Amino acid sequence: MTQAETLVLYNTLKHEKQVFVPQDPERVTLYACGPTVYNHAHIGNARPAVIFDLLYRLLSRIYPNVVYARNITDVDDKINAAAAQQQVPIEVISNRYSDAYHEDMAALGVGLPGIEPRATEHIPQMIDMIKRLLESGHAYRANDHLLFAIESYPQYGELSRRDMREMIAGARVEVAEFKRHPGDFVLWKPSVAPEPGWDSPWGRGRPGWHLECSVMSEQHLGETIDIHGGGQDLVFPHHENEIAQSVCAHGGKTFVRYWMHNGFVTCKRRKMSKSLGNTLVVHDLLQHSRGEVLRYLLLSAHYRQPLDWSDEALVRVRRTLDRVYGVVRDAAAKSGPLRAAESPSPAFMAALLDDLNTPQALAELNNEARRLAKADSLAAVQESAGLLLAAGALIGLFQADPQAWLAGDTGGLDEALIEQLIAARDSAREQRDFCRADEIRDQLQAMGVTLEDGAGGTRWRCSGDPG
Repeated sequence: MTQAETLVLYNTLKHEKQVFVPQDPERVTLYACGPTVYNHAHIGNARPAVIFDLLYRLLSRIYPNVVYARNITDVDDKINAAAAQQQVPIEVISNRYSDAYHEDMAALGVGLPGIEPRATEHIPQMIDMIKRLLESGHAYRANDHLLFAIESYPQYGELSRRDMREMIAGARVEVAEFKRHPGDFVLWKPSVAPEPGWDSPWGRGRPGWHLECSVMSEQHLGETIDIHGGGQDLVFPHHENEIAQSVCAHGGKTFVRYWMHNGFVTCKRRKMSKSLGNTLVVHDLLQHSRGEVLRYLLLSAHYRQPLDWSDEALVRVRRTLDRVYGVVRDAAAKSGPLRAAESPSPAFMAALLDDLNTPQALAELNNEARRLAKADSLAAVQESAGLLLAAGALIGLFQADPQAWLAGDTGGLDEALIEQLIAARDSAREQRDFCRADEIRDQLQAMGVTLEDGAGGTRWRCSGDPG
C-alpha cells in the first residue's frame, strides 16, 4: 500500500479516525450484518449494503485478497411468525425474501459478498460455542434457556459507552425472572411445536440472534477479524453482545479491530418505522426509480450521518445522472468508444480513502464531468472521460450505456406520436413560430418527455415527470 492509498476509517470502538492497518495484508477480513429475511428490504436496510459494497470495492483495489462475508439470518421470531401465519416452513419465507433481497440489491449495484453464510447452516458450531462459554463460566442455564452472564466480562459496554441502565432499556427484551442480571442475553432458547428447533444437549431449541453472527464470522473469517460493519442501530445490543461472547469464547482474543456503523435513513427528518407508516421498501421504490438513482442518493451523505430521503432528492439525483450521462454520450460522439483510466483522479481517491467521504467523492466526479463537457481536444476528452469512468466504476455509477440510459423506459409512451410532435416543433422553429414551438415543448413535457436540442438535431428522453 502506497502513501497515496492509505485508508483512514472511523472506528466506533475508539470514537476516532484511525489509519487502517490489517492484521494480515495478504488476507483482509470484512464482515457485515446482513438481512433478516422475513419481508422485503426497506431503504434503511439498503444503506449498509451499499456502503459496505463500496468499502469492499475500495479494499479490493488496495489489497490482493479481501474476504468479505455478509450473513443471512434465516431463523428468527419474525420469520417464525410469518411462516406460522402462512402455514409454511420457515425456509419458504426465508428463501422467498433472500431471493428478493438479492434482486433488489443487484438493482442498486450491490455485488454478492464472497461468502454469504446462513444461520441455519451453522447450528452445530453455535452449540459448540455455547459449550465453550459454559465451560469457561461465561454462560449459565436457567429455565431451559442458555444465557450469557454479562458480569463475567468486565469490558461489557465499551463499544456503546452506555451505563447499565441504558443497556437494560436498550435490550428490547422483557427482563425474565430467571436471569442473574437483567442485561444477560439469550444464547439458546427452547422451541415448542410448531416452532422450528434443533436437538442440543439442552433439549430442542434454537439460537439467539447475537450468537449467530459471532459463530458465522468465526467460521469463515477467523477469531479476530479486521472490520465489522452494520447499521448504527446494531451497536447496542447486537454488536456489544457479539463482542462479549466472541472474546470470551476465544480466550480473551480481540474479536474486531475496526468497527464501522452507518447512520439512519430518515423520511422528512423522522426515523422510518412501521408505526409512522413512512417505511420505504426498496422493491416499491424500484418501480418508479432506477437502481442507480437510489444508489447515488444513498451515497450522497456521509455514511456516518443521517440521510433524509425525499421525492425531491430523487428528482435532483436523476437529473444529475442524466446530465453526466449526456456529457459521456456527447464525448463518445466526439472521440469514439471511451475507456476507463487505470485509476480515478487523486482528488477522487483522496475523498474515498478519507473514511469513505462519498459526498466529496461525488463532488469530484461531477467536477470531472464538467471538465469533460468543456474539453476542447481529442486528448483532453479521452483523458477526462477515462478518469470519470474509472471513478464511476469504483463507486458503482455511470456504467450503463449512455444512449440506453437517456432513452430510458418510455413507460408506454407513443414513440411515433413523440417523433411527430418533434417534427412539428422543428417545422415551427424553421418558420420562426416560436410560440407554437414552445407549446409543443410544453405538451411533450406534460407527457413526461424531455427534449435536448443539439448540433445533431433534437433528442428526447422519458423524463419521469409527466404533468
